Amino acid sequence: MFAKNEGMADRVIRVVVGLALIAAFFLSSWAYAWVFLIGVVPLITGLMGSCPLYTILGINTCPLDKR
Repeated sequence: MFAKNEGMADRVIRVVVGLALIAAFFLSSWAYAWVFLIGVVPLITGLMGSCPLYTILGINTCPLDKR
């Protein structure tokens, strides 16, 4: 399993954007509506709490435990 590297705000934004893009896919009559399926990526990463690109770039928005 991937290490968590997304904070709660980051995760919520990703899920909302992902759902909005997927909804646009189903509601659009545009010939290139399939482009909206890119919303699957932020939706999955938001639900998992881990972003592979964040791992590559060394970004971590998840708050750390101060023990």
